[in-house]
Amino acid sequence: MANKRNYQRELDQIIKKMSDAVKADFGSERKAEEASGSGGVPSLLLHSCCAPCSSYVLEYLSQYFRITVFYYNPNIYPEEEYAKRVREQHRLIEEMGEKGILTHPVRLIKGRFDSREFYQAVRGLEQIPEGGERCFACFRLRLSQSAKLAAANGFDYFTTTLSISPLKNAEKLNETGETLAREYGVKWLPSDFKKRNGYKRSVELSAEYGLYRQDYCGCVFSKQEREMAEAKRKQ
Repeated sequence: MANKRNYQRELDQIIKKMSDAVKADFGSERKAEEASGSGGVPSLLLHSCCAPCSSYVLEYLSQYFRITVFYYNPNIYPEEEYAKRVREQHRLIEEMGEKGILTHPVRLIKGRFDSREFYQAVRGLEQIPEGGERCFACFRLRLSQSAKLAAANGFDYFTTTLSISPLKNAEKLNETGETLAREYGVKWLPSDFKKRNGYKRSVELSAEYGLYRQDYCGCVFSKQEREMAEAKRKQ
């Protein structure tokens, strides 16, 4: 059996290579930092599933990348929930910037919200339990739009915040991202953001910024599963 990949270690190696290359180009760490505002830092399109999950990722990766957050989540149900999560994402980026938490400025792109795209992507998988093939199809839908946008706009890398969740399959997310990277010709940034207490840090940051933390993943099926589990618990 092949050894399980350590995506956090792979990310560390990429960051180290980038840092070493910038230092070599500009002669010293200080000059490299001064050059960062003039394009010396690679660009990253970061697909975000929600503000709480993005909090730690932004704090961490803004040290090394010029980040554009891409909020594309047509799976979210109902539409009022989607609007609430978008507002929280926008507020978090603004407040982190105001507090000086972000090493490099972060901007936000709001993707279109058309729930029909989600239902089309998961057709026939509606009864699959949370965490299975329906979720994998949803991953691919959101990451394919991210890869397409990243390629069209010349980003150096793309990735997603989804791997920060203990409930999300990091291996499947990275496999999907790598497949789409080859398909669209843009580099995938490997990740398993829950490592090194990333999830714990996201909970701390969510409390610090007073973020709305939803109690279900987002889609109507995860909402139904959550409600049924809660009903059983009360019984």
